[in-house]
Amino acid sequence: MSGSMVCLDLVAFSCKQDLFLWGDFVARLKTRIMDEKTVERALLRISHEIAEHNKGVEGVCLVGILRRGKSLAEIIADNLFKIEGKHVPVGTVDINFYRDDLTKASETPVLNHAELPFSIVDQKVILVDDVLFTGRTVRAAIEAIFQQGRPSQIQLAILVDRGHRELPIRADYVGKNIPTSLNERISVFIPPFDDEVGVGLYDVTSDPTV
Repeated sequence: MSGSMVCLDLVAFSCKQDLFLWGDFVARLKTRIMDEKTVERALLRISHEIAEHNKGVEGVCLVGILRRGKSLAEIIADNLFKIEGKHVPVGTVDINFYRDDLTKASETPVLNHAELPFSIVDQKVILVDDVLFTGRTVRAAIEAIFQQGRPSQIQLAILVDRGHRELPIRADYVGKNIPTSLNERISVFIPPFDDEVGVGLYDVTSDPTV
């Protein structure tokens, strides 16, 4: 979430589009990093790693960071059921962002809402998000978790790690590491928010002729 583009959260875009306009900014597709099959394989691998690391799924719950973290958490839960034959509960946390512009990461991510229809006390909570960037989103999500109770562990599963960490936060499970510059954005596309599955790398500029 923290590394995804704000404009791409407004409507369902297609990762086949090469150019997006939002306000004074232009996002131009640089490369398509992952297609649907690559995303599926990455999430299946993460699911196997979760089951192996936790010696099964007993006491494990998934918490997706809205928006796309929820969809990813649900896919991982389905994978874990196929692997372990047990249902893993899925909850969500909604973190709001306040940006001066699209090129700056949020200085003040705050909890908007948490939906955890199960107890997290003494459980292994696995936070799930689409993109790991500065780490501020994850910090806010961890604080939201502790407002609901004290888990035995908090682990982090990320589809794409784009670097540029500002906090000492590291993912336990990573689908793909993508080095980026600060004027680039990673956008994850996944239903129901988008009409297809994939990951794109975009250059962001205020000049539409670039």
